[in-house]
Amino acid sequence: MIVDCPRIILSALRGDSGKTFLTVGVGACLRQRGKVVSPFKKGPDFIDPAWLEMATGQPCYNLDLFLMGREGLLSSFSTRVRQTDGALVEGNRGLFDGMDREGSYSTAELAKLLHAPVVLVVDCSMATRTVAAMILGCQHFDPEVAIRGVILNRIGGTRHESMVRSSIEDRCGVAVLGAIPKVKGEIFPERHMGLVPPREHPGAARAVDEVACIVDRHVDVDRLWEMAEGAPAVSFDDSGRGEGETSVRPSRPPRIGLFRDSAFWFYYPDNLEALEKAGASLVECSALDDRELPPVDALYIGGGFPETHAASLSANVGFRKSLCEAVGKGLPVYAECGGLMYLGKELVVGEKTFPMAGVFPFRFVLDGSPQGHGYTILEVDTPNPYFPTGEILHGHEFHYSHIPDLGEERFTSVFNVMRGQGIHGRRDGLCYKNVLATYSHLHAAGAKGWAKALSEKAISHNKNMSSTNSMVVNGAPGHFRDVKKRMNAGGYPFVLIEATETK
Repeated sequence: MIVDCPRIILSALRGDSGKTFLTVGVGACLRQRGKVVSPFKKGPDFIDPAWLEMATGQPCYNLDLFLMGREGLLSSFSTRVRQTDGALVEGNRGLFDGMDREGSYSTAELAKLLHAPVVLVVDCSMATRTVAAMILGCQHFDPEVAIRGVILNRIGGTRHESMVRSSIEDRCGVAVLGAIPKVKGEIFPERHMGLVPPREHPGAARAVDEVACIVDRHVDVDRLWEMAEGAPAVSFDDSGRGEGETSVRPSRPPRIGLFRDSAFWFYYPDNLEALEKAGASLVECSALDDRELPPVDALYIGGGFPETHAASLSANVGFRKSLCEAVGKGLPVYAECGGLMYLGKELVVGEKTFPMAGVFPFRFVLDGSPQGHGYTILEVDTPNPYFPTGEILHGHEFHYSHIPDLGEERFTSVFNVMRGQGIHGRRDGLCYKNVLATYSHLHAAGAKGWAKALSEKAISHNKNMSSTNSMVVNGAPGHFRDVKKRMNAGGYPFVLIEATETK
């Protein structure tokens, strides 16, 4: 595998330094210059990628060594950049921050793996020459990380900028590509899980345009891209990568439903592509707007913000009821975080309680602080529909909810939590019939058999339904034709028997 394309990583000294602001602005500026750029987000985030996708007009993929593994990450990265002009990567947290004292899985390790130049976004609030000292420290901390430029953020004025800029250029020998003044107002508002996502931001497109205008005015975007073009060609050993897992193709592709609305949209693009590669046809539906669950052979419910849409989700009684009925008939369902919460009996937000789907007999209560946040390691120790026992899974959790009343009530969980919080610090992965729901988000590049297992469960469920779904329909011929049309529209080979009244 050879990677020979422009690529650059925007990182920082710490979180909340303005990386997303700058990366969104740079991506939008490159798009305005006619560049087709592949955006990436280092880490397990969902919200920042949504903004990067809007800015660049291209799907944003995650790059996470912990979730994906070296092989899976390089395969995903090389696949995405083949048809574009290059890659723009937003780091996460500080440059050297990882999950342990060695900085494993940090942005610095990603930069070294991709042989990508790094531009540091530095918050200069209440600092001048010390900024240069911190950059110099990063250069000496790991000389293998190619720090090529700096963008100053939250500059207080021309004198402030001049002192910081000259200190960096004199002591660090790297280019200062621009200086962003302190921005009045809140272009990207935040709430409990980070930025408000574009789907819920009424002026999202206008916000991206505003950021692009600021960045274009204060940052040398063309010089930054020249640095990206200077990234060397690199060859990686991909002999063990293979072609990925595929399933036996049935006569009709299994239909896997996908919640896609402003309440549920946390999906890694690689996961959806893995399902399609496994032979599935994805069917989008909305737990907010659809009156009932469409005809599907399986269902994938991602994370999101059920707590901010609790009233609307609860009010859609027909959809909740149809989902619960489908689960009772054996519908395979895989759900993550927000999807897990939706499958519960109730969701408690503040002083209000909202009925949910009721697949699991538990209340989920939203708290004011995170109940689980960070990477997870799960051991599969109980038989379930999608993972073999003994498998070790790497995931990520970020949830504000918990189940307060587990008590002594029996329930089946399939994961032993080796790292992380899960449901109560020891277990995760609620299982009922063909439903498995977990707080952890998994990435298909790391959980290699997941997509194939869900697709095969969908095929099996379709066969079972096909063999049992015969109906006797009374009524006029027109009614018979209408029922048959609606059944077949879902792709189900139902046997319809038109009955006649006997005297």
